Amino acid sequence: MNDDTTRNDRTRNDSGFVSDIAFTPAVKELQERYGSRKNYADPMADWSDRITGDLAAFVAQRNSFYLSTGNRDGQPYIQHRGGPRGFLQVLDAKRLAFADFKGNKQYISTGNLSESPKAFIFLMDYMGRQRVKIWGRAEISEDPELIAQLRVEGYRGRPERAIVFSVEAWDANCPQHIPQKYDEEVVAHALKKLEARILELESELAALKAPS
Repeated sequence: MNDDTTRNDRTRNDSGFVSDIAFTPAVKELQERYGSRKNYADPMADWSDRITGDLAAFVAQRNSFYLSTGNRDGQPYIQHRGGPRGFLQVLDAKRLAFADFKGNKQYISTGNLSESPKAFIFLMDYMGRQRVKIWGRAEISEDPELIAQLRVEGYRGRPERAIVFSVEAWDANCPQHIPQKYDEEVVAHALKKLEARILELESELAALKAPS
């Protein structure tokens, strides 16, 4: 992803380099041991703690993502979140938000966030073979105005609350090992065009076979 934000602004924060949220001393030690540290040691590596224009555009096209939380004992949990394109919204340069739709009423993510605000969002574009990882903190909001703002017109899901995610770091990965998959609506559109072309060709063939 390219953006007009300066590299220095993207990669530094008050406590050091943005990538340190993932590249802990233990991680850096393993990178050194296995010979990959030189690939990530550049202090100007392409990480950011701001929602850039490119990231906002990528988020706007997603109709699903994975949200990771953990309880006070460190037990991790990953939940799939889905909705129409645009249900994950950018509030400002540091915050994302989405409506927490009524579901199976297990409340695992909600309970985890009541114990620990640390959270992680994993966004995958299978068709374009690109993934984005976002580290941050999330909080539950029952603000009716925010919940109303996060509603997507025409979607049947009923929001019970909002989840606001404050971005602390994000990184876009390479396409290696990502299987290419297409959404049903993309396949349906391609088939509709193909069927129309088949009908057109059948009509032309019938006209050629008709007696003169």
